[in-house]
Amino acid sequence: MAPKVSVLMPVYNTQKKYLCDAIESVLSQTFKDFEFLILDDCPEQNVEDIVALYKDKRIKYIKNEQNIGISASRNKLIDMARGEYLAIMDHDDVSLAKRFEKQVKFLDKNPDVGVVGCWYERFPKKKVIKKPLKNKDIVETLLFSCCILHPSSMIRKEVLIKNNVRYEEKFSPSEDYALWCRLIGKTEFANISEVLFKYRDHKLNTTHEQSKKMSEATVEIYNFVRKEHAYLWNIVKEKSVNVTRYHLFGVLPILTVKKQGRRTNWLLFNVLPILSSKEKLM
Repeated sequence: MAPKVSVLMPVYNTQKKYLCDAIESVLSQTFKDFEFLILDDCPEQNVEDIVALYKDKRIKYIKNEQNIGISASRNKLIDMARGEYLAIMDHDDVSLAKRFEKQVKFLDKNPDVGVVGCWYERFPKKKVIKKPLKNKDIVETLLFSCCILHPSSMIRKEVLIKNNVRYEEKFSPSEDYALWCRLIGKTEFANISEVLFKYRDHKLNTTHEQSKKMSEATVEIYNFVRKEHAYLWNIVKEKSVNVTRYHLFGVLPILTVKKQGRRTNWLLFNVLPILSSKEKLM
C-alpha cells in the first residue's frame, strides 16, 4: 500500500551532524505514514554508512553513479515517490515534530491548495520568519520574491503531474522559486501561521555559496513570470500608490511599494540587475 507522504531529500556534500539532525527530525514526526527517499548526488562522498545507522524501513537510500545536479535529482525523487503528498526536505535543516501532521491535515481540508509551507526559524540565531498566509497575497509576493520556503513545503503530487511542471536546471540553484512561479494560476498556495521548520543558516549552504548564480537565475525567473502573468503584474501596479527603485551601494536593490498608506520594503539580495530607470521595472 502506498504511503500518504513521500519525503524527498537530496544529499550533496553535507556534514554528518547536519545530515543526522535532518534525518532524525523526519523520523521523529508525529505523522508516521510516509516513505523517506534519500538521494545521494555526491559520488565523491559516501553517506550510506550514516544513513545505515537508522534502522527504519521507511528509509530508501539511492546513490547517483555520477553527479546530475539538484534539479535532476529533485525530479528523480518525484518520479520515485509513491505518496499523494511530497514533503520537501533539505539535508541540513530540521522539521519540527508536528510539521507533517499539520501540513497533511491542511491539504486534506483544502483540496484547492497544491502547495503549503509554514513559518520558520532561521537558526542558530533563532530568528522567526513569517510569510504571507493566503493564496492571493502569496501570488502577488511571488512577483518580487520567494515567499514559501522550499524545504518547509508539502506539495500535492497530482498538481505537478497534471500540469507537467518540474524543476528546471536552467534556473538552478533557484529551481524552487521557478517551480512556484510555474504553478501560479495552476493551483493555490498557502502558508501555515506556525513555526514548523528550522532553516540552518551557515556559510556552506546554497544561499551563501552560490549567491551570484542564484542572482542570475532569479533574473531569468522574473523575466518569464512577468511575461506569462503580465495581467497579475498590472493588478499589483494598480493597487500600489507608488513604485520606486533604490540601489544600496549600487548592488542591493530595494523595491519599495507604498500601498494603502503603508510602506513595504522587499530587500532582494542580488536578485535583480541594476536598472537605469523605473520604467524598466514597471
